[in-house]
Amino acid sequence: MSGDVAKRRRLAAALLGPEAVPEPQQPLHRVVRGEVIEAGARTLRLATPNGEETLLLADTASLWRGGPAAPTELRPGDDVVLRCAAGGRWVAERVWARIARVTGVIRGRSGDGVEVDVGHDRPSATVVIGYRVSGRMAVRHPVLEPGYLFDAVGVWRDGVVHAVRPATTQPPVPVGELRPRRRRESGPRVSGMVSWYDPADGDPAAAGAQLAGAAYPALDPASDCGCPPVRGCLPLPLMSLGMTFWLRNDDTGDNAVVPIVACGAPAAHFCDRCAAGASAESGRLARLTLLSFVALGGDPEVGCCNATMTTG
Repeated sequence: MSGDVAKRRRLAAALLGPEAVPEPQQPLHRVVRGEVIEAGARTLRLATPNGEETLLLADTASLWRGGPAAPTELRPGDDVVLRCAAGGRWVAERVWARIARVTGVIRGRSGDGVEVDVGHDRPSATVVIGYRVSGRMAVRHPVLEPGYLFDAVGVWRDGVVHAVRPATTQPPVPVGELRPRRRRESGPRVSGMVSWYDPADGDPAAAGAQLAGAAYPALDPASDCGCPPVRGCLPLPLMSLGMTFWLRNDDTGDNAVVPIVACGAPAAHFCDRCAAGASAESGRLARLTLLSFVALGGDPEVGCCNATMTTG
């Protein structure tokens, strides 16, 4: 957690009490991010913030590099995120290389490229939709034109995101015409789904590469985040940067106390469900950073998981 966010959490805890704003608790010791130095059939040598590290690959380890891959397909310089076996940091069970995610509102389209507005605090992103994935994208994103929602998982190639699969199904209606369903009053427990984003945009050496936390869609308008309010379809309580909430992965049973580190207002536009299961409600609770999503047991190539949020 950044210094400013940590300070906000301490101030909120002093005002509201430690039960309302518990200390962040995430199994980040099981998640490693770094740049590939050398890849073998059973080992990976990485450059990480801790220096050079060598990790073993479990016999049942699975690797993703735009699709299922063998360890020898990893290349020096690849950005990789690993989830290690429970109880240790040195044996990797899952590996994702060069994974990317673009979520937001389409701003423009030219040829096979789509420009997406991903939020007020981040620059727009361009996604290439190749012929091989264009049919699959069209099924779940029926209108790829300006003003419509977009959400795809992809892979970084030469500094550009190439879409691999749509993360969720989006409506054939411009975002300005979406009408969120009538919501019940917010309470201490809300079910929905969580997605993820990469604050480092595929650069393991960037400042946000190791960031843990969530971009939250319902920040208090009185805070200084500058987020324009968006009425979503989930009854989320208003919170501020630095506050924390309990989050349970309903698909795996993993739990964490997650800090709010950024504005996630654009996520409120998405009133969708996770294709991997049926959540109790349609809508997004938060966008976790890539490391927090992996630590919570999520699979980034799927793009989402069903979850329950509990606040103090």
